[in-house]
Amino acid sequence: MAWGVLFLAGIFEIGWAVGLKYTDGLSRLMPAIWTGIAMAASVALLGVALKDLPLGNAYAVWTGIGAIGTAAAGIVLFGEAVTVSRLLSIGLIVAGIVGLRFAPS
Repeated sequence: MAWGVLFLAGIFEIGWAVGLKYTDGLSRLMPAIWTGIAMAASVALLGVALKDLPLGNAYAVWTGIGAIGTAAAGIVLFGEAVTVSRLLSIGLIVAGIVGLRFAPS
């Protein structure tokens, strides 16, 4: 259950990072409000997951999910470059998350 909560926290992590782009430097009120809500939800869910998961693993997975999702969103939503080195780097983050998920605690 804790890993599911952590995954959801990572989804909110993606949401606030992408939302921040839509705030236009925090000058647009509604996107800024939704970004703040996503930030709070992400951190709150991380806190819940930390009741049962090791800090180092949980934090690294949480930020990794955010990094992967935000990079993918940048490609899909904002037309950011898709390069071999970028995809390989994202793949390394995925490998790290998988490794931490199944590493003994």
